[in-house]
Amino acid sequence: MTEAEAAERLAFLAVEIARHNRLYHSEDAPEISDADYDALVRENAALEAEFPALVRADSPSKLVGAAPAAHLAKVAHARPMLSLDNAFADEDVREFVGRVRRFLNLSEDEPVALTAEPKIDGLSCSLRYERGRLVLGATRGDGTVGEDVTANVRTIGEIPDTLFPGEGRGPSAQSSRPRPSPGNVPDTFEIRGEVYMAKSAFAALNERLAGERVFANPRNAAAGSLRQKDPSVTASRPLCFLAHGWGEASSLPADTQYGVIEAIRSWGVPVTDLLVRVESVDAALAHYRKIEAMRADLPFDIDGVVYKVDRLDWQARLGQVAKAPRWAIAHKFPAERAQTTLLAIDIQVGRTGKLTPVARLEPVTVGGVVVTNATLHNADEIARLGVRPGDRVTLQRAGDVIPQILENLTPDEERPDYVFPTVCPECGSDAVREEGEVDIRCTGGLICPAQRVERLRHFVSRGAMDIEGLGGKQIEDFFHDGLIHSPADIFRLTEEQLVARKKDGRVWAGNLLRAIADKRTPDPVRFLFGIGIRHVGTVTARDLMRHFGTVEELARVASAAASDPAEFDQLTHVEGVGPVVAQSLADFFAEEHNREVWDDLLSVVSPKPFEAKERASEVTGKTVVFTGTLETMSRDEAKAQALSLGAKVAGSVSAKTDLVVAGPGAGSKLKKAEELGVRVVDEAGWAEIFAAAQ
Repeated sequence: MTEAEAAERLAFLAVEIARHNRLYHSEDAPEISDADYDALVRENAALEAEFPALVRADSPSKLVGAAPAAHLAKVAHARPMLSLDNAFADEDVREFVGRVRRFLNLSEDEPVALTAEPKIDGLSCSLRYERGRLVLGATRGDGTVGEDVTANVRTIGEIPDTLFPGEGRGPSAQSSRPRPSPGNVPDTFEIRGEVYMAKSAFAALNERLAGERVFANPRNAAAGSLRQKDPSVTASRPLCFLAHGWGEASSLPADTQYGVIEAIRSWGVPVTDLLVRVESVDAALAHYRKIEAMRADLPFDIDGVVYKVDRLDWQARLGQVAKAPRWAIAHKFPAERAQTTLLAIDIQVGRTGKLTPVARLEPVTVGGVVVTNATLHNADEIARLGVRPGDRVTLQRAGDVIPQILENLTPDEERPDYVFPTVCPECGSDAVREEGEVDIRCTGGLICPAQRVERLRHFVSRGAMDIEGLGGKQIEDFFHDGLIHSPADIFRLTEEQLVARKKDGRVWAGNLLRAIADKRTPDPVRFLFGIGIRHVGTVTARDLMRHFGTVEELARVASAAASDPAEFDQLTHVEGVGPVVAQSLADFFAEEHNREVWDDLLSVVSPKPFEAKERASEVTGKTVVFTGTLETMSRDEAKAQALSLGAKVAGSVSAKTDLVVAGPGAGSKLKKAEELGVRVVDEAGWAEIFAAAQ
């Protein structure tokens, strides 16, 4: 991966991980599994390790949790509530202890005692006690500022209003293990742990809420219940609490992690009975295996085991990195697995035309959820697994998303191979795989029911036909009400069809029909881009129109390209167009349904001939290179701007380059430009050049 590619990927990961953090922490509505989220975080960390100069200010590696919700009061934590780094294999745990040894300069024979305990899948919560009395309950929020949920945590029966030495409340109150004497409760002590909902309570709650909004899993139920504006709602939900640490404290009752947690237990706060102290990595991993084997039978959801350095003086020396302590790590469990029978393979067509195979399964329970479907990803995955209806398979479920099949357990049984369809099951159009791609896509485009609404929304979008007053929501409503089925139908809408749809229907209908009429002679580049031919973006559409002059001439050549090599070559020789785009054009016009939609549309609109609208500017006739992340526009839009100014856009820097526009994360291209003495501007500088053009 080049530096520019890495910068673009890091920019994407920053936005995507932040979105999933918000969905998980703030909205209690995750879209992906923990395993998939962890994969994104690991990819981000790997790229930052390979390209340290590209680490962003908004890097996920620097952030914890998500911003507090607006409906709850904000409260600053006296000490940050950090997250934990993750381990996914035994070797990661051994390396964690190795890092501790190296940091503290310990000898190989010096024992490094650890505590090990289950990682509860709940909502992190801080309980602040002053003179033994509960004065504040807060969620983690973004680690620095959380939400004030004091009134809500007071409704949780397991959380005491007052701490009493020796009380010993909680799930381990009857434990016979020896415990240190805690002495008096410190004047200020902030207990941290997880608010959770037991699996049985979660099932009962969802049954009670049947017909209303039900929760996807116990973690979401706990988070949604604790973060209520009305404490009476929280009181009606069966929430529990387990302590695992502390924040601000005026004094500590022990000098080890284990000792302090046992003191917290003795004050009447619940602590897990599965907390142990071990003196070797092997003992820690053995406890991990023990908890993993118990996982399905535990009353609450867990997703791993947390190890912490036991000595508090060592914790203090180890300190922390940006968002996690150096003295703790979470050893995550692999996704849960089960075996079942593959009953059938169905093909689903996505809104972009991608054909996705879905396995229909004999129902099986995995991680407390009954699973009947699993993704098979694509035709190559089916071939790799060799799966056919009737096979026995192993499947994996991670979090609250559709599972995936991992292994075919009966590959040698006599059954015909599965044949992936070559036509779209929705519209009968050809389904093709482009060279170098794994996905097979329907070529039906605008005539395919699975794609039609999304294609129509694209057709009227701002970058395409840009019909004022006709947005995606109206398109969706018109489609479902039977008013439009193809782009041409937009231009056949009547006042009679529209007037009853709004309170001021006649005025609105008149305005919309005038806006539609204004686009009956559209710009050819916008028209071509709006058709939605794969790989034909705004820049490529401009290249094609500059070469062919009219959409009719382009259609003539592209229609012949499927059978005439000379016409196909003409497409490939268009500047900025290669074999991939040429093949996409040929495939589109080779499909009879697409030609019918095209011809129907041209019967109601008349795209203008292409006219170069290049403006004189300081970059006219010069070569421009864009590198790094563009923050106010897409790369395609930037290229289109440059082309409109009469510039040439290149992908690499050379002695012939006249200008480099460098955004955040610019790497080797920027360095080479500086070495060659090429003029460099930032995105704001480019905006000035574009605005100043006459």
